[in-house]
Amino acid sequence: MKAMKEDQFATMTRLAGAATPDPLEESVRAFLRQLGEDPEREGLLRTPLRVARSLRFLTSGYQQDVDKVLNGALYSVAYDEMVIVKDIEIFSLCEHHLLPFFGRCPVAYIPTDKVIGLSKIPRLVDVFARRLQVQERLTNQIAETIMARIKPLGVGVVIEAKHLCMIMRGVEKQNSVAVTSAMLGAFRDEIETREEFLSLVRSHS
Repeated sequence: MKAMKEDQFATMTRLAGAATPDPLEESVRAFLRQLGEDPEREGLLRTPLRVARSLRFLTSGYQQDVDKVLNGALYSVAYDEMVIVKDIEIFSLCEHHLLPFFGRCPVAYIPTDKVIGLSKIPRLVDVFARRLQVQERLTNQIAETIMARIKPLGVGVVIEAKHLCMIMRGVEKQNSVAVTSAMLGAFRDEIETREEFLSLVRSHS
């Protein structure tokens, strides 16, 4: 009976010339039913819409172009010391369970003849964080993109994050933190450079 009502509603909606239903919303609605819920009850009526919007925002990095994000904010500057942007907050979705992981990410590089506008580095981090991810790949993508765009002497990226797939399920370890790093160029080849970066990050923490 209920299925018939839903079919009748869908038919009436089409006849009324309404827009085609959002496939992602429909998938969320079916997902709720598979969980044993009733997506037509008051508290869940707009949940498919909200979840679809949330997922599109949290995965909006797929629609972003790195060059457009940087938007020409590469400047010729005579500066050859380490540039560090600390405490960049990251929020991403684990591709294995679609559960969030979140934390902080310091990014450092040693320029040759170009620097990146400081506000663009957190935006670059978001391009890759707002995708289905694993932390290791996210760390590498940030470092490799900076290396490719301005060809610095080296790049260092560290991510410390908590994963809800470890906290809420699985091993259920609430205080576990995953740490990953990507060291390229001078940060990989020169111990002093790497240690300076890690020391500055630790002292701030």
